[in-house]
Amino acid sequence: MVKKRKKTLSDKEIARRNIKKKKIDNDFTSNMKFVFIVFAAFILAGFASLQMYLTAQPPIKNLEEFKPNIVTKFYSSDGEIIKTFTAYTFSKVELSDVPEELKEAIIATEDKNFYKHSGYDIFGLARSMVQNVLAGRVVQGASTITQQLARILFLSNEKTFTRKIKELVIAARIEKTISKDQILEMYLNNVYLGSGAYGVEGAAKIYFNKHIKDCTLPELALIAGLPQAPSVYSPYNNLDLAIKRRNQVLNRMYKMRYITRSEYQEAKKAKVVLNDMPQFYTTNKAPYFCDYVMNELQKLGFDETEIIHGGYKIITTLDSKAQVAANEAVVRDLKNWGLTGDAKQAAVFSFDPTNGKILVYVGGKDYTKSQYDRVTQAVRPPGSAFKPIVYAAALEKGINPNDFVDDLPITIGDWSPHNYGNKYRGKIPVYSALMVSSNVAAARIIQSVGIRSVIQTARVLGIETPLEYDYTIALGSNGVKLFEFTRAYGAFANGGYVVQPYAIERVETSRGKVVYEAPKPKISHQLSLNTAAEMTAMLKTVITNGTGAAANIGKPAAGKTGTTDDNKDAYFVGYTPNVVTGVWVGSDDNTVMNKSIQGGTVPAIIWKDIMKIATEPYGKAEFNYPEVVLEPFKLNTDNIKILKEENTSNSASENTPSTEEGALNPKDVLNSVKSSINQTVTQTETTQPKSTPQQKTITPSPIPMAVPEGLH
Repeated sequence: MVKKRKKTLSDKEIARRNIKKKKIDNDFTSNMKFVFIVFAAFILAGFASLQMYLTAQPPIKNLEEFKPNIVTKFYSSDGEIIKTFTAYTFSKVELSDVPEELKEAIIATEDKNFYKHSGYDIFGLARSMVQNVLAGRVVQGASTITQQLARILFLSNEKTFTRKIKELVIAARIEKTISKDQILEMYLNNVYLGSGAYGVEGAAKIYFNKHIKDCTLPELALIAGLPQAPSVYSPYNNLDLAIKRRNQVLNRMYKMRYITRSEYQEAKKAKVVLNDMPQFYTTNKAPYFCDYVMNELQKLGFDETEIIHGGYKIITTLDSKAQVAANEAVVRDLKNWGLTGDAKQAAVFSFDPTNGKILVYVGGKDYTKSQYDRVTQAVRPPGSAFKPIVYAAALEKGINPNDFVDDLPITIGDWSPHNYGNKYRGKIPVYSALMVSSNVAAARIIQSVGIRSVIQTARVLGIETPLEYDYTIALGSNGVKLFEFTRAYGAFANGGYVVQPYAIERVETSRGKVVYEAPKPKISHQLSLNTAAEMTAMLKTVITNGTGAAANIGKPAAGKTGTTDDNKDAYFVGYTPNVVTGVWVGSDDNTVMNKSIQGGTVPAIIWKDIMKIATEPYGKAEFNYPEVVLEPFKLNTDNIKILKEENTSNSASENTPSTEEGALNPKDVLNSVKSSINQTVTQTETTQPKSTPQQKTITPSPIPMAVPEGLH
């Protein structure tokens, strides 16, 4: 009985304890509910206060006039930015010029409620705050497009709660100041999109070499996916990640019904075709030219630090379209002809012979790998491209293009030059000798007019590099600088005037004040008008019938090829009435190029690709010269001799590093051009009288000691 009573008491005690525990649990639950309600009330009160505070924020004055940080910029003559000193690409674009697909992609990806909120998303903000509190740090954002713009324009990228509050305040003020479309336009123009691109127009140029309005849906989606992590999703850094992110953007657009399912599926499969130019050229269209401009500015008294940080607007003479064409031609044409590797290089220099404005300047094929400027620093032998200097000296001494010269073997002292392929044509007109680039004819002409006359002619035309007092200079044995050499050809284009090329038109401060303006160009008359006209008539035949056929641009133009011994250097220098362009191709390490690389191949092709763009503004302008009649001449094939010798070198000795070019062109026209060169040197003006002209054969004369007549 005792044991049973004890058990009953235990049951009561247990029941009593359970009741007490339940009461405690109920009290705890009630307390927690109370705490939660109070906390929620505080949160709601906080958000309500924040909402009221943000709503009360005043507008931002002059926000419409906001501009990026002041930096010095170089502009081309046609208004394109060719360099800024923050190493980025920025091009403003109006919202009306932005494709609808890009606007939709940005909104779908970055802020789907953009047109509904007041600059901030309270619910998104609350969600992110909870996530951040639980994590003890900022792990999730909730930035609207307006908040991102506030951060871009006024704040840093640090992930702190303080910055977030500032971001909200500024976003609210932005919404009070400008319209939604204006906000979207400013965002699209200022957001960083990786690889040095600021704004969607800059991104389109860097990644696809297009204007944003010309981009396809897949390309626009790729750009729209970049703001979240520009460096991570840049297709230059990780193409696979960029494609994955692009497809996420396309999926968001599909879910929000901006695009159809078929458009979504097709865009996902699209291949990414990136800009094939070296990435550096997207932020600096003319790096070698900009170095040249910097040197010119320092000569004018500007300090380098002042230039970089002074916020100047520097307007240059550069033709941006022709410069881009030159950049592309150098990279493309060298690659097409197998000239790969860092040592294989090309350089281009182009200027306007009427006023000296530098139009194109390429010092090498990749500035990131070599900053050596092959326009003003490299001294390379020009080969047969030097022959026009010899012929100009002869014309100044009274020799006529229709006079005859023996295209036969010659020995001058211990020098016995050879023609290309040891082929000789007998007695031919002077203009034909230049057209087919006869070496022995050039040797006879320099023997006739004298070494001193040729050197003096080179000097007055602006060639300053040392020239040996030696007959071999007739074949381009001495090195020249492309800058000086191209400048010399300018005198053939403009009536005999030597014009000093220049790069800077004017310099303006950030407030628009002009602090420098280019003076009138330095011009000196060095050749007679008659000599310039005759040289141009002769050099036209080089392009129409001779070794420069690959440079034919379908409009009046004149020029000359040049190739050195063993094909180490190749030149083409030519001109129209308004543009003179010189092209050099060779090896920095002085190694031999492929035998097919001659002045009439890669340099002529590069020249043509550039000149088609550079001469567009002038149409088919003709030279304003007195008529020069080149008497028709039919080569007597019986006179052609091909001498078989043990030494089949293209030149007689190591001291004559020049060859006569065959008219080698791209492979599709190679054979036909060769045939035309071998069979005829007939002047195309078949309407001229066919009577045999009075023949005057060039004979040697004593070396003159004075400057030739006409050279001042």
